[in-house]
Amino acid sequence: MADLLRQGAQIALNPRAEWIEDLHAAALSGSRMRAIAEDPVLREGVRRTNLANLLHWASANAQHPGRRVRPHIGPEALENSRDLVRRGLDAGALDSYRTAQNAAWRRWMEICFELTGDPDELHELLDVSSHSISAFLDDTVAAISEQMDAERHELVRGTHAERRAAVALLLEGAPITRARAEAQLGYPLTGSHTAAVVWTSEHASMDQLESVAEHLVRASDARRRLTVVAGAGTLWVWLPVARAPRSAAYLAEYPEIRVAVGRPGRDIDGFRGSHLDALTAQRMLARLTSPQQYARYEDVQMVALLTTDPAQADEFVTDTLGDLEHADREILDVVRAYVREQCNTSRTAERLYSHRNTVIRRLARADELLPRPLAENLVAVAAALDLLKWRQAKS
Repeated sequence: MADLLRQGAQIALNPRAEWIEDLHAAALSGSRMRAIAEDPVLREGVRRTNLANLLHWASANAQHPGRRVRPHIGPEALENSRDLVRRGLDAGALDSYRTAQNAAWRRWMEICFELTGDPDELHELLDVSSHSISAFLDDTVAAISEQMDAERHELVRGTHAERRAAVALLLEGAPITRARAEAQLGYPLTGSHTAAVVWTSEHASMDQLESVAEHLVRASDARRRLTVVAGAGTLWVWLPVARAPRSAAYLAEYPEIRVAVGRPGRDIDGFRGSHLDALTAQRMLARLTSPQQYARYEDVQMVALLTTDPAQADEFVTDTLGDLEHADREILDVVRAYVREQCNTSRTAERLYSHRNTVIRRLARADELLPRPLAENLVAVAAALDLLKWRQAKS
């Protein structure tokens, strides 16, 4: 049994890509996991944690087959537990451990069937494995739940807790007075507000997130900001300004950090609405696994609506663009500029610093690639091209 367990664990230490994707899909499935699956930081935290658990169990059995595996409380799990608590989630969010276990067990059974054809050996191997995996997950979930309790206790103390609680009440529309909220936040709620979400799905530090937030303040000509730590890898930011910069060149220095910005609003309703806009833009970038680092809600509102169902969004792009979807960037840029310049070829050429004949030639090529001529389907083509801009290019 020890030899079989060791052999199987060594195979599990090098999981195939499709195994890992099945693991992630299972962990994030179900209605109870929807809030986590739609949050890019929490989703990536679950993915990292479940893969780390798989490798931890396999590594332990490759070295000491059959010995009880110690619970895995590595940096991935600790960071994920902090994020869950700071989003107001409880230990029920650890369902991902169980659903991932089911997917991993199916793969483990395949490995076991490859290791031996002897019925008695196979029966014992599966029995020993089942007890080992269950004990490991039970111990790990108990340890993480304890960590979440400690984190929750930490959050209910001090000014950070007061600030977080006040923001939660404002976002929920609870009857907290303006004076009380302003006193707890140290931030005026009258006038203009523009909200942003600054986050990372990688391993950027809180100092780096704070630096990006400061860059955003300066780029917006704001004199102050309200910041709430929403998770180990997420800041919620509000600026008392009525506009957001169109671009964020400073993000080139922070390739692992992204920023989503809401529409400006006024007073408490604007405080709330701008934040909800920013969250919508953040979720859109996550759904599309977009390579873009900076998104303003006003620039992505249509794409956000179109991509509520990613499969239907992909179908819309393919049906609308046909072969144009995979055309050279120069042709796509010409079509986008042509739409923005209200179908004027001369202004399109000026915008692209190109010759008018070049624009005409590339538009003709676009018509050859499109299922329907551009003039007959202009609005849909423009929408599909906008979606294509934000979507991660497929390999």
